[in-house]
Amino acid sequence: MSITFDLNKIKFATDETTFKRAVDLYERGKVTDVREISGDLTAVVIGTQLYHVFVSGHRFGDVECGCYVGQKGNLCKHAVALAIYFVMKGRPLSKEDKTQCHEVKCSSRREEVQEEDLAAVKKSITEAMSYIKPYRGPSRTWFANQDSLQEGCNRLSVIVSDFPVSRQTVEILVKLLLRLDKKLLGGVDDSNGIVGGFMSEVVQMLIEYARIDSAVITSFKLIGGRQTCFEWEEPLMNILDEAETSS
Repeated sequence: MSITFDLNKIKFATDETTFKRAVDLYERGKVTDVREISGDLTAVVIGTQLYHVFVSGHRFGDVECGCYVGQKGNLCKHAVALAIYFVMKGRPLSKEDKTQCHEVKCSSRREEVQEEDLAAVKKSITEAMSYIKPYRGPSRTWFANQDSLQEGCNRLSVIVSDFPVSRQTVEILVKLLLRLDKKLLGGVDDSNGIVGGFMSEVVQMLIEYARIDSAVITSFKLIGGRQTCFEWEEPLMNILDEAETSS
């Protein structure tokens, strides 16, 4: 069967605790009686009791499960375990398969990025940004919107954590922050602090970049005199001011 999601989609769209518990269920052989019906997936997953689980093969996140979490309409470990079973076809998970990236980390590498690689990075950022969208729907869809924000930030975290320290990547990161700031001002409901938290992590990574290579500081000028939604730019502007004062 051809399903519309892969393991990366599952990892990006699932919180850390749920994913780890789902992996445990999968690896212990708790996903049983697996069937495909009209492109959708069903199974009996063994937990504290037997749970009959449904996962749409067309849209990850469209699930049904009789457990407490599933009854509230949320993505549960049983549904995620079934989704993993289908994308892995019962094969063992590697250490990399089981590793998620939900936070920004500085690579500390110092190198330039090739033009063709820059184009690919910018494309992947644009794709991840599509998950960070305004919330204009009824209250019942708010949680789905927040899940989309989290998935977008998870995808962005993987991308930027692989960046080397260079003026090129600093420019990309500053422009990313400005794009996210514009989205927050344009209707993205970040009351859970998902997007703001990611932006703060990027700012901290840029501060680390400045410690590693002071030459990248001049790229902070791209922020200009813009007023931002929660003044995330202040520490970067302070570093720029200090660098210009001492030069």
